Amino acid sequence: MFSGLELTLFLLGAAVLGVVAFRMMHLPPMLGYLVVGIVIGPHGLGFAEDNATTHALAEFGVVFLMFSIGLEFSLPKLSAMRHIVFGLGVAQVLTTIAVTMVCGWGLVYVLPQLTNISWQAAFALGGALTMSSTAIVSKLLTERLELETEHGRRILGILLFQDLALVPLLIIVPALAKNSGNLLVTLAWASTKAMVVLALLLFFGQKLMRSWFQIVVKRRSQELFMLNLLMITLGAAWITEKAGLSLALGAFVAGMLISETEYKHQVEEDIKSFRDVLLGLFFITIGMLLNVHLVLEHWWLVLLLLTGPVLLKFGLIAALAKLFGASTGVALRTGLALAQAGEFGFVLLNQAGGLQLMDPLLIQVILASMVLSMLAAPFILAKSDAIVMKLSSNEWMLQSLALTQLATRTMSTQKHVIIAGFGRSGQSLAKLLEEEGIPYHALELDPELVHDTREAGAHVSYGDAARRESLVAAGIHRAAALVVTYASTPSALKVLHHANELAPELPVIVRSHDDSDLDKLLAAGATEVVPEALEGSLMLASHALVMLGVPLRRVVHRVQTARDERYTSLRGYFHGVSDVDDQGEALNVRLQSVPLINGARAVGKTLGDLALDQFGTEVTMLRRSKARLPVLPATILQTGDIVVLRGTAENIARAEKHLLT
Repeated sequence: MFSGLELTLFLLGAAVLGVVAFRMMHLPPMLGYLVVGIVIGPHGLGFAEDNATTHALAEFGVVFLMFSIGLEFSLPKLSAMRHIVFGLGVAQVLTTIAVTMVCGWGLVYVLPQLTNISWQAAFALGGALTMSSTAIVSKLLTERLELETEHGRRILGILLFQDLALVPLLIIVPALAKNSGNLLVTLAWASTKAMVVLALLLFFGQKLMRSWFQIVVKRRSQELFMLNLLMITLGAAWITEKAGLSLALGAFVAGMLISETEYKHQVEEDIKSFRDVLLGLFFITIGMLLNVHLVLEHWWLVLLLLTGPVLLKFGLIAALAKLFGASTGVALRTGLALAQAGEFGFVLLNQAGGLQLMDPLLIQVILASMVLSMLAAPFILAKSDAIVMKLSSNEWMLQSLALTQLATRTMSTQKHVIIAGFGRSGQSLAKLLEEEGIPYHALELDPELVHDTREAGAHVSYGDAARRESLVAAGIHRAAALVVTYASTPSALKVLHHANELAPELPVIVRSHDDSDLDKLLAAGATEVVPEALEGSLMLASHALVMLGVPLRRVVHRVQTARDERYTSLRGYFHGVSDVDDQGEALNVRLQSVPLINGARAVGKTLGDLALDQFGTEVTMLRRSKARLPVLPATILQTGDIVVLRGTAENIARAEKHLLT
């Protein structure tokens, strides 16, 4: 039997191993947490028990999950997507709940031991199954560069309403669970309490939040800021719990209040790691609920509840998207992306189980089917194009027509520039090419942007430059150059792969965010890579030098030299704690100073003797006292010297160890 601390440490250790394994397989960490919970839980290997400690961790996870949703709550965002969110989103949630309630009653005939499923239980089940995974779907859409496509916008709109729908569902389900003679009175009382509490929190909270945060921020203490954040979140959750509502509702309101202040982004950064850890522990506790032996005993029912709801949601969402004006291909892609279960479904299912609305056997098989559907989601989305092509002959026609139209527009064009991506960078390039009389044709995945820019006279077509067929239709064999204007290394590597196969001699210029992937892109065949962070630094430095009186010719020469050397002199820099990339990992190439202490291995040796290049690092500077020494193989190092290394964090650590020990 573990103590509270021992159980927490064990869960954290298991979570680390699970997430590492799933990241290595390029699968979402959430699935790793769920599998870890299944393996170590009371129904698996039995290392961890479902007790008060795990319940407390789960509650904290839900609280901070809802707090994050509140932070993302934005009236302008809702307004911009109102037709999708409050049209397609509302229809999806209500229709899925209604159909699930009807199908839920039919389960009695499939599984007689359930005796009966009340309409309240069927409603809770519908609410759980209507949810899709925001974390998984948004991540996969980002990786596939599909956020701005027609189906991407519909998917995000539905996900946004599902997030909002969770709030009233968390109020309604407990009200339905009460065995009251008058259901309308129970619901009315619950709604009244919710409105009163929300009105008080929003009215007084809106008045106090900004001024209180200003007082805290003026103290200039990161620790105080974090303590204040936790106090507000947990305090709001406590208020709603005392009012007979859920903890999650109060956390949502707290996040919503903070989202209206100028401290929203700071709060998001501070709470991110804390939230992710607690949320991970929440998913572990959900996995621990799964009784593997019971699931294996009723595997046929798990399979039925896996395929049934997935096919049902796919069909319903595709039909609704079609009804709301989407093409067949867009409707099918929307349905495929949202067919799986979601993390909020676990929240509702957990709540229904705690209120004893459902038979434990039913909860077990539904839980298993939801986990399996989420595991299948990345594979379904990866095959979505092939599935849509098979299901819709019209999609074949539309794809062929799009490629034919693209080929027709570029057929008479020779020595043109193919622009991959027609955002701000692509449009700026197009203007300069037009001024020089150089023909171009752009490929863009945002249909509205294609329509607007084409109306304005731009030579742009809807197409994915990462697809071989699009490049052929754009006339890659007749083109003078190909320019990738968006900073996405995975997509750029696909473009380079096809370009090298189709037109090996074609110059390809690629934009990247910084120098972290520069070597990888050059090795893949890019003629030039333009790291926007380094180019911005060059422009900033050149303007500063000119204003300080340095001759313009010398400044231009320095800038051109840096480019000719492929930014060698600028690559890597000293990193601070805020220098992280989008995945939260330390940026790759960096600089680091290594002081040579008394007794260091490198003292008395030359740089040539040390051979630091064997570790993939480079010495960019040597300092002795205030003097700068030449970086030569024959330079002898002394105690107190500062060696500045450039390389990845891992390689620098190895080189530093070689220098010192």
